[in-house]
Amino acid sequence: MNKLSFIAIIPARYASTRFPGKPLAVLGGKTVIQRVYEQVSKAIDNVLVATDDERIFKHVLGFGGKAVITSNQHRSGTDRCWEAYQSNGGNEDIIINVQGDEPFILPEQIGALKSCFDDETTDIATLVKPFDKARTYSELENPNSAKVVINSNMNAMYFSRSVIPYLRGIDKAMWPSKHQYYTHLGIYAYRAKVLERITSMEPSSLEIAESLEQLRWLENGMTIKVGVTQHSSIGIDTPQDLERAEQFLKQQ
Repeated sequence: MNKLSFIAIIPARYASTRFPGKPLAVLGGKTVIQRVYEQVSKAIDNVLVATDDERIFKHVLGFGGKAVITSNQHRSGTDRCWEAYQSNGGNEDIIINVQGDEPFILPEQIGALKSCFDDETTDIATLVKPFDKARTYSELENPNSAKVVINSNMNAMYFSRSVIPYLRGIDKAMWPSKHQYYTHLGIYAYRAKVLERITSMEPSSLEIAESLEQLRWLENGMTIKVGVTQHSSIGIDTPQDLERAEQFLKQQ
């Protein structure tokens, strides 16, 4: 197989309902967006921030990063990634979409995504984490944490906010210890032609039902390859999350 080329694109909006200006918030002496950029750069040379805000754009250039200004009308980070990819020349085979609020993303997680494309049938790659069997059912059923079922080829069969699979005849308190569940981490990589296609798709019935955009891709017959990581995602959605991230950073 020909060697594939990769670009990591980090969508970063200034406007956020729960945390305005989040990419420029300071975490351990550096902004959140700089920490994300530096972590991703440990695993891939070609990194680009896609933002609709001049302040973020100038800040990224200021610390030596690459950035492009994109429209402020995009429905999602996926759409922003596609515009940024085109603006940057559109020459790479694979686009990795890294959330701009993931300052602790690990190089090996990026590597796991890249490895998914060793399989030529992979359209999209994402990451899952095995759910710790010592944790409780109430933690497992948290609807903010999507669950994934995977086939023997490590392709995602379905994503749900509900607990899947259902274990018939077993007390729910025992479910985590009786089956290996997987939770989803919202980082993706796409073949360029696939990313172009999904940005033109209308929301699907399952996507609307569960509010999970990856179900649109499955409904349209795309193959989502899964990489496994043992590390949790530590995203920053609120000022309180930033405080917790500060404590995590000190512990490191």
